[in-house]
This record gives sequence, structure tokens and C-alpha cells, in this order.
Amino acid sequence: MHYEKYEDQVRIGKQTDHSRQNRYSPYCDFIYYHSSRHPELLLAMRVLKPGKPSRLVVTTHGWHMSIPPFEAMDTPAGEELVLEVDMRGRAFSDGSPDCNGWELFDVMDAVAYARQHYRDWMEDPSLVYFEGGSGGGGNAYAIIAKFPDFFAAATAMCGISDYAVWYEHDAVGEFRDELDIWIGHPPQANPTAYASRSGLALASNLLTPLLVCHGDTDIRVPVEQARMYKERLERLQMSEGMEYWELEGVGTREHWGHATPRQLEEIRSRSERHRTRHAKPIDIPVRGRFTIGGYLFTKRFSIVLDSLDQVAEVEYDLRGKKFLVSTPEGGPCKYTLELFEGKQIEERTRACSSTII
Repeated sequence: MHYEKYEDQVRIGKQTDHSRQNRYSPYCDFIYYHSSRHPELLLAMRVLKPGKPSRLVVTTHGWHMSIPPFEAMDTPAGEELVLEVDMRGRAFSDGSPDCNGWELFDVMDAVAYARQHYRDWMEDPSLVYFEGGSGGGGNAYAIIAKFPDFFAAATAMCGISDYAVWYEHDAVGEFRDELDIWIGHPPQANPTAYASRSGLALASNLLTPLLVCHGDTDIRVPVEQARMYKERLERLQMSEGMEYWELEGVGTREHWGHATPRQLEEIRSRSERHRTRHAKPIDIPVRGRFTIGGYLFTKRFSIVLDSLDQVAEVEYDLRGKKFLVSTPEGGPCKYTLELFEGKQIEERTRACSSTII
């Protein structure tokens, strides 16, 4: 694990079009692929290969950062197959960042590409794991809520669970500039837009075993972000789905400031053990309820609201093919529902109320 990729110490300038070509070496490749949601966008990832077939782990970079550039490697980069995803709008990828909007789908597209082109490096292509820190930790909280049965386990390190609280407590203002642009307004102007992107507001969707690590003196992402998430799960009586580790005296303006080498190694080993303990795919209940933050994708169905800035609830019954979608305020919204039955996809676009397919 390279902790510096979460610290925002190095920012890579935007790459030009003529440099966009796949590059390969024995244990590190740099790959470009197209977004399935927005095919006009060319996206990038770095693929780090192990010495033998292993787990598939996906990670995203820090808030201001991008993935590292291509580096030819003649020896294994580690013991796992790792996809380092450069989300839209960063140094190597087209588009614009949108703070846990469609940029999270870039991760899904990276996995789809890897399953097709790197299958021989995977022990079990059905098992996918996520790990991220700082901005990537914020991605972790949200991605397991918007794709609740996709990841077998996830690790969120020094992550943002509530972007509105983070915005208001950003004393320096180093993150507000991006939030104003990436979401489109400050939280007081549209609190629902911030909720739809925050793992805290979507915590009731948790099915993925989650490991949370956070230093209790972190300045840039205060530990309250982890504590709020933990407390929300406790109120929901869902805390058994999370392993929580707060590192005493760790954190400065660097997330792991004052951490000892032993503590850094313990973070790495805990994350790996967490993945080892959870080696089976997640299945959603036949009947249940999810909160939709802009969109929700499961293996059985998906619901996309007409705006990423909206939040809704769905009560569903897969046996009866019944879906009731409503907003917390009871106001109107439109959505697209897709039901996946084998290779068939049924699609309906409706206004919020009740839907029976």
C-alpha cells in the first residue's frame, strides 16, 4: 500500500490526447477504456499484477489527486491484482469530477474491462474488493451504498462520510472550491445534493463488510466523519457489518501523520485480513428497502433518478416484481427502472409512486 497516494502531495498535470495509448510491462499496465454511461469519455487505470492469480482489489486516489503514471515493472507489485482507477476529469481521464456521481461508475467499467482482459490474473472473477483513503475513502462509503451487492468487502481509510459537514468544517477552504464546482453549489443551497453523494445518508444500504480506519487527530478529514458513520450504524442496529479502528494520536495535515511504521503495517495487514475473511459474493434480500442517492445498481435491478442530486427510497419485492419508489418529502421525481432477468433487461421510465412490472 502506498499511503502517499492519499495525501495530495503530488498532483499530475492534465495529459494531452496524443499520450493516450495503452502501455504494458510484465507487472504494471496502463490502460484506457471507455465509459459505458458516457461512451464519449476515455478513462484510465493502472493495473498492478501479482506473481500468481489472486484477489481483485479496486482503489481510487485522493481528493485532489490522480493515479500515478505508467511505470514499467519487472517484478510483482504485490500479492493482489490491483486496479488504480483514474476517475473522470483527473489527469488521465476525460470528463469532469462529480463527487460520487457518475464517477463511481468509472470503477464499475474498470472492473468490467479487467474481467475481460485480466481474467487469468484472478482467483475468482466474481469477487471484487474496494479500498480507498481520504477522497478514496469517501468513495468507499458511497460506492458500497450505491452498488450494495457488488463488493465482497471494502476498506475506508480516513474517508469522508458526510460532504456537507466536511464542507462546513473546512477551515482552510481547500476542498470547498472543488465541492462548489463538482456538486454545483454549497450545501445550504441544496442539502439533498450533498446527501445523495454521502455514505452517511445511504448507510442503511450497507450489505458489504466494511473496515474503517481513521486517525483521531486527522486535520484535513476529521475523525468525526468515521464516528458519525459508526454511530449511524449503531442507531440502525447494523454495526455488526463494520469493523472499526481509530488510531489514537495519529493524524496531522497528513492523514497518517505521527503514525509509526508498525501502525502503517497494521493498517495494511488488517485490510488484507478483512478481505480474506469475506470471500463470498453479496446477495440482496428477495424483499427489502434501499435508499437511492441519485442511482442504485444491484445484480437484480437498477434505479436511476432523473437527477444525481435527488434522494429517494425503494421498497421492492423481486418475487412479485413490485417496486414502490418515493421521495422522503413525498414530492415528484422521475426514474428509470431496469430489471435484470437472465440476459433480458426490462426498462421502464415512470414518475415516483408505485411501480409494478
